[in-house]
Parts: sequence; C-alpha cells; structure tokens
Amino acid sequence: MKKIIALGGSNSKTSINKTLATYAANQIQDSEVTIIDLNEYSLPLYGPDLEKEKGIPQDANKLNTQLEEADGLVVSLAEHNGSYSVAFKNAFDWLSRIDQKVWKNKPMLLMATSPGGRGGATVLQAAKTSFPHLGAQIVADFSLPSFHNNFSETGITDDALKSELDQKINQLQNAI
Repeated sequence: MKKIIALGGSNSKTSINKTLATYAANQIQDSEVTIIDLNEYSLPLYGPDLEKEKGIPQDANKLNTQLEEADGLVVSLAEHNGSYSVAFKNAFDWLSRIDQKVWKNKPMLLMATSPGGRGGATVLQAAKTSFPHLGAQIVADFSLPSFHNNFSETGITDDALKSELDQKINQLQNAI
C-alpha cells in the first residue's frame, strides 16, 4: 500500500485546490491517502527572531514527518495575486528550516486550479522552477482552468482535461 499525501496550498475551508489534490490522489491504485489541510496546523508567521526565541513549531515537525513517510505527493497550489497563498508559503518556510529538501525527493504531481481561465498557471510555473531545488521530483504537472465549470462531485467533467489528468496520475503512479 503506497502512502500518498494530498496537499492543497490554501487555508480556505472550501479550497478547490484541496478538492483537486484529494481527487487526484484518490485515483492512485493501491494507496492510502492522507489529506493535508493547512488549517489543522498551528504555524505562527515565520520569522528568524521567532525561530530563535521559540524554535520550530511542533506542527511544522509533524508536517515534515508526514512528508518523510509518504511515497508520493499530490500538491495543488492556490494562486493569490500571482503567487503562493500566505498559508502555504508560511508552512513551506517553516518546513525549509527543518530540511532544505522540503519535498524529500518524493515523486510529485504538481497542480494548480482557479476559478479563472488560467487555472493558476503563474503559481504553477513558479513552483515548477523552484520546487526541484527544494527536493521535489516533479514527474508531472497539471493546470485545471475554470474549476467550477470543469469539476463536479464526480471529478473532472471535460473529457480532454480528464484524459490529460489521468495520464499525469499514471505518470505519478509509475514513478512511485
């Protein structure tokens, strides 16, 4: 049984990125999926003075351990003003203080979605550029445009987009 992390890079209680990551992760055969909800981790705003005074938060260590124990990662990033959400960036900053290889050289399906037609393309490109330097083995990436038009309770509704994501999921499964 493969351990898969599904992480939506948002702290929205109704995160479309968490929904997409969870959907994709659950398509991987013979897997046990752990859904990371950033709302469940108490992480103060990162700062070097805070780290010096109080050390690494317990929840950052917990998240780091979950990443270490995973066989594969499905990460879908929310785009806020062309960049990562503050909640994701803060968790990412804390994780990088524990281990510079935040992603532990695990195979990753990297995704983004948004309500708009670009599907988080800007943040996806930024992550594709920087994540490999931080221990991500990105085996596939996927952008889902216009989430509310292309996704329902049963998954992706557009046949071409569904087929594309299925191929990306297979790439991840083969890499694990």
